[in-house]
Amino acid sequence: MTDHTKPAFERPILPTPDGQKKVLLHSCCAPCSGEVMEAMMASGIDFTIYFYNPNIHPQKEYEIRKNENIAFAQKHNIPFVDADYDMDNWFARAKGMEMDPERGRRCTMCFDMRFERTALYAYEHGFPVITSSLGISRWKNMQQINDCGVRAAAKYPGITYWEYNWRKGGGSARMIEISKREQFYQQEYCGCVYSLRDTNAHRRATGRQSIKMGVKFYGVDEEGRPDNSSTEPQT
Repeated sequence: MTDHTKPAFERPILPTPDGQKKVLLHSCCAPCSGEVMEAMMASGIDFTIYFYNPNIHPQKEYEIRKNENIAFAQKHNIPFVDADYDMDNWFARAKGMEMDPERGRRCTMCFDMRFERTALYAYEHGFPVITSSLGISRWKNMQQINDCGVRAAAKYPGITYWEYNWRKGGGSARMIEISKREQFYQQEYCGCVYSLRDTNAHRRATGRQSIKMGVKFYGVDEEGRPDNSSTEPQT
């Protein structure tokens, strides 16, 4: 009899910069970081999650994303740093860019701000390498993210931004698989109020309802029934 059992996925050992084994992972949410975390764990990398995302609004949405990320980190005994939610600073830096499109200069500012704080923490706490889960989402411009990460790391001696393509080798698909397995919260906009505004405007223009926060999860619909949709998190 032919065995049609699908073989278990064997993760490759990730080639970290200069062979370093201590990494500070900037995480934007559990859905995006789940695959990154599992890949690092399989490679024996000593990493800590750094959650600094003052762009996420309103605070209800911020708390949902953060607390879910904390819970998943605790499940795997991964250290988690809960950084400041200095939203006033974020809004001050976004001034004049309120109407800019996604992937434009406002997003560059946002990545710069988050990575600057990540790089500073890495420098002060002995992490030679920083990276981010942001690049795994196909909603994002990976080159834009990498440029911001490299720029932030360059400000501190001995700090390298790891420009790893977390999407390759099926990474994006596994991100969805993990999100369904864990029934992660499925956010439907990037995180900032301007993304929420524009996303809702598009939904209304196409006859869809505005976003309801805290009700949609991977693997189940709003009524708790199985749902096999595969939408990537917009983060």
